Amino acid sequence: MNMEFPGAVPEIPVSDLPRALAYYKNNLGFDVDWGEDGGGLAGISRGQCRMFLSDPAFRTHYRNAGPTLVWLNVDSIEEVNELFRLWSARQTIIVSPPESKPWGLHEFTVADPDGNLFRVFYDFATPEREGNE
Repeated sequence: MNMEFPGAVPEIPVSDLPRALAYYKNNLGFDVDWGEDGGGLAGISRGQCRMFLSDPAFRTHYRNAGPTLVWLNVDSIEEVNELFRLWSARQTIIVSPPESKPWGLHEFTVADPDGNLFRVFYDFATPEREGNE
């Protein structure tokens, strides 16, 4: 069987779902797709990126806990820098500013109020190695 996988949908553990939904919507620019009804789980999206946010009661069965680290792979160094500018203007919790790393990623890191991390990056080394840039 040679099955391709769809994009992964991480479940991000949060301590206060309404507060987290407000942060993801207002600071990170995600749409709240469903889950504002108090069920402990919500779906958010931005473009092709989909994630779930879950509160402690919802996570009791599996006992999954945070913080988590999610990598967001964008299409260029310019997109990394532009997203950093946008999120900085929205008072997002900045962990580290954009920087080109020796291992070939241009990246920055932000956090949510629960300490979950988002590493936004562009892999400039792979196209260079393949002679595509």
